[in-house]
Amino acid sequence: MTDKKDYYDVLGVERNASEDDLKKAYRKMALKHHPDRNPGDKKAEDRFKEANEAYSVLNDAEKRRAYDTYGHAAGAAQAGGPGGFGQSADFSDIFGDVGSIFEGFFGGGGGGKRGQRAQAGRDLQYNMTIAFEESIFGKEADIRIRRNEPCASCRGTGAKGGNTQTCAACRGAGQVRMQQGPFVVSRTCGTCRGAGRTAAEACPTCRGGGETARDKTISVKVPPGVETGTRLRISGEGEPGSRGGPSGDLYVGLTVSDHPHFAREGDHITCTAPVSFVKAILGGKVEAPTIKGPTMLNIPAGTHDGKVFRLKGLGFPSLRGHGIGDELVRIKIDIPTKLSARQRELLEEYAQISDDAGSGPDNLIGKVKNLFA
Repeated sequence: MTDKKDYYDVLGVERNASEDDLKKAYRKMALKHHPDRNPGDKKAEDRFKEANEAYSVLNDAEKRRAYDTYGHAAGAAQAGGPGGFGQSADFSDIFGDVGSIFEGFFGGGGGGKRGQRAQAGRDLQYNMTIAFEESIFGKEADIRIRRNEPCASCRGTGAKGGNTQTCAACRGAGQVRMQQGPFVVSRTCGTCRGAGRTAAEACPTCRGGGETARDKTISVKVPPGVETGTRLRISGEGEPGSRGGPSGDLYVGLTVSDHPHFAREGDHITCTAPVSFVKAILGGKVEAPTIKGPTMLNIPAGTHDGKVFRLKGLGFPSLRGHGIGDELVRIKIDIPTKLSARQRELLEEYAQISDDAGSGPDNLIGKVKNLFA
C-alpha cells in the first residue's frame, strides 16, 4: 500500500481530463502553492511538490497509461527511482503566457524559447524648445538624434564578418535547463542571450556588441495649439528591435518660450493694452497687438481700468478639435505722473467744474484715479 494521493485528485481533475485541462489545473496549483509565494509554509511546499509530481506523470502519455493501469505501483517500472515517477516539469509549456510571474522567481527566462523571441527596441526621448508663435501656428523642423543601430560591419551579429558558431553553453537552443528544487526549469542562455549562436571572433567595429551609435536626422511636424508639456510620438523612430522585433518610438517633449507681450490662458491668448486716462474718459481708438499684427480697438467712453475686450478667433487652435480660442485684451489706464503747468491748470479747472472738493495736486490726482475705479 502507498500513502500517496491519487494524482487526479491532487490536480482536481477527472480521470478523462484532456492535456489542456491538466495544464490549466497544474498552473493554478503551482501559482497558488509556490514556495516563493508562501515562504515558510511547509504545507504549501508539500502541495506544490505533489502537484509537480502529479503533472509530470499525467502529462506524459506513456506514464499516464501505466499509472491508469497500475496506479503508483507503476513507478517501480519507471526511471523515477524510489519516489515513484520522475519529477520533471517543463515550464516552457505550462507558463508560457504567464512567464512574467515566474521571471520574478527564477531571474527571467520564464520558459521555452522565450530568449529567442523578437524584442521591441527602446523608446527614445528628445526635448525641443519652440517659439510662442510656433506653438500657435505649428512648424516643421529637423532634429538630430543619436541611437544604437545594428552594426553594419557584422550585420548585428557581433561577429567579425558575420561569422557565428553554435553556442557551446546551450548547444544552439538559446535556453539552458537547470534543476530548481523538485523540478526542471528553462531559462535564457546567458552566453548567447538566447540567440543560440556566438561570435567566432568579435567584430572589431562594435567590439562584439552588435550595435553602433549613429546620428539620424528626423523631420518633426509640430501641430498648431501645442503647449509646454506636450509630447509628440513618432512611431518607429526609436532604437531598432532585435531578432525581427519592431523598433521603439521617439517621443519629442515640447517647451514653449515666453513672449514679451502675449501669454496663454487655456486656448485663449491674453495681452495688455495701455490707454491714456483721457481716452478712457472720452473714448477713442487704441492699437492692440495680436498674433496677426496690430489692430485698432474701439474704446467706449468711460472705460474702466482692467476691462477686457475679446477678439474672436485670434487664440490657439484646440488640439482636441474644439475650434479656436480668442484673444483677451486687458485695458491698463495710464495715469501720468508728471504734468505740465497747462495740463495741471486744465485738470484743476475740470475739478472745479465737477464741483470737486479741493484743488490740491495730490488730492486732485487721487480723485482722478477714483474716476476709473
